[in-house]
Amino acid sequence: MSEERLVVQRMTTLVDQWEAAHDRRAIFLGCYVLMTRNMLDAIDAGRFHDNEWVNRLLHRFADYYFAALDRFEQDELSAPPAWKLAFDATRDEEVMTLQHLLLGVNAHINFDLIFSLNDLLLPEWAAATPEQREQRHADHELVNRIIGETVDAVQDQVVDKFSPWVKIFDKMLGPVDEWLTSHLISHWREDVWNAAVRYVEATDEDTRAELRQQIEHTAMERGTLMLKIRS
Repeated sequence: MSEERLVVQRMTTLVDQWEAAHDRRAIFLGCYVLMTRNMLDAIDAGRFHDNEWVNRLLHRFADYYFAALDRFEQDELSAPPAWKLAFDATRDEEVMTLQHLLLGVNAHINFDLIFSLNDLLLPEWAAATPEQREQRHADHELVNRIIGETVDAVQDQVVDKFSPWVKIFDKMLGPVDEWLTSHLISHWREDVWNAAVRYVEATDEDTRAELRQQIEHTAMERGTLMLKIRS
């Protein structure tokens, strides 16, 4: 197995373990597996301006997820708040499958992704030309299309497994629920890009600390909103 696919194997192993244990952390991670596979396929197909850079970002992004999971399992209070909210919710039987999915997506996009982008953009940003910066942004935006291409598979392979009744509403709504989900995530990701650029361009530690607090607050605010949704 290639090194690039090892991250998928690690995720899949956890999903299998969690499904066997009826651990609902498998809901978000099952979605993440599908997304990661599609991203790796897109990289292999050369769909990005800089496929090597996107591959490094993909793996850095995954590192943040596993780091949050490790911190939660070792000391729950030390986990990033948006992740603690998502992981704690998996123990609540009243939380719906789609809420679990969106809570994980929120923590990973609105928190982890900003710092993943910072890690890769910071060393190069000051010297990058406007064209090079735009290519980075374009590769970031292309991921939105790949997310849209993955939504149906998430519905069929993850959501329906935990909530078979959702199929009824899916047939009634047609593509509307997928449209809303993919467009919500696209909106979040554009906010994330702008936040990441502000973080990268911050010139002092006090400003970066303030921005980090704002990022954490936004992720918690959006996660709390997802948790309030009830059927």
